[in-house]
Amino acid sequence: MATSASAFVPGHVTGFFSAHPNDDPTKAGSRGAGVTVSEGVTVRLEAGNGLELNGEPAEIESVDRVLGALRATARVVVETDLPLGAGFGVSGAAALGTALVINDVFDRELSENELVTIAHGAEVQAGTGLGDVVAQARGGVPIRLEPGAPAHGAMDGIPARGTVEYVSFGELNTEAIISGETTMLTAAGQRALSALVEEPTVETLMENSRRFAREAELLTPRVQEVIEDVSAAGGEAAMAMLGETVFSVGTGLSDAGYDAEQCEICLTGAHLQ
Repeated sequence: MATSASAFVPGHVTGFFSAHPNDDPTKAGSRGAGVTVSEGVTVRLEAGNGLELNGEPAEIESVDRVLGALRATARVVVETDLPLGAGFGVSGAAALGTALVINDVFDRELSENELVTIAHGAEVQAGTGLGDVVAQARGGVPIRLEPGAPAHGAMDGIPARGTVEYVSFGELNTEAIISGETTMLTAAGQRALSALVEEPTVETLMENSRRFAREAELLTPRVQEVIEDVSAAGGEAAMAMLGETVFSVGTGLSDAGYDAEQCEICLTGAHLQ
């Protein structure tokens, strides 16, 4: 039994998605595509109970569900520089990181796919995401071809590297959106995925992410203004799902005059440190 462990899980920005509910949380999920980023979430365990997020007591339901599924008691310490509730998959990352460190510290002897399945199911049940966990496990620029955990889902990706910039203005209620009427959203996401599969490039990802946000009627006026400013400056940007956040692959935001946070495409998925 290890005495301590920590895990790093990249943040994940979804450009577009379609929602696919199922009574089995390991089969539920989303199709879509996005970008994992080098800024992420670090998770470690301490003796005791409860959860600490950036030095403060907190509650993350997906983490609690992972602890229950793995029959573990510990204090989970989560640290991240990413904005919370703004479309970076922090809850999914916390769940996946927790699964990784519990498996290591408590000698659960589970495979990566089994741990991803537990974390994915926990996040689906918590209502905080549908596809972040499987994308964060993979890294890079993942394309989710089929919904669900690894045993049910299918994935591909765009071979790419480079800079990612973002500006965030606040939160959107993920649970309210994905648990509500998603017919129009899902149709728009399926059209975007078909276009990306036909031409799997970062440019196609960004173009169809912008179209998805319009067709799904998720654009806020502030986000739309920023995207238009980036376009006018010759760059490409899109809205992060689901947050009031704009991201660009490249330096489109700073070229348009915004004081953007800058990171890189994360070329590796979640891992123990």
